[in-house]
Amino acid sequence: MKINKRFFLSFVAPFMILISSIGLIFRDNNRKIFYLPIGLMGISIIFEKDLRRRLARKKILKKIKFYQKIK
Repeated sequence: MKINKRFFLSFVAPFMILISSIGLIFRDNNRKIFYLPIGLMGISIIFEKDLRRRLARKKILKKIKFYQKIK
């Protein structure tokens, strides 16, 4: 059985957020700042994927409406 790479890559951003939250909770006060960038990157990856998906859906909907007007 072939395993899809995208399946594993879809877990990267939530895993980054999880690592960041665990690091922020359990580390010393002077080391907590090092976990913020990884959490922010995970959040930005999720938002970017969501935005890209919405734009692609709008584009497809515009094409469908355009072809319906032709007929």
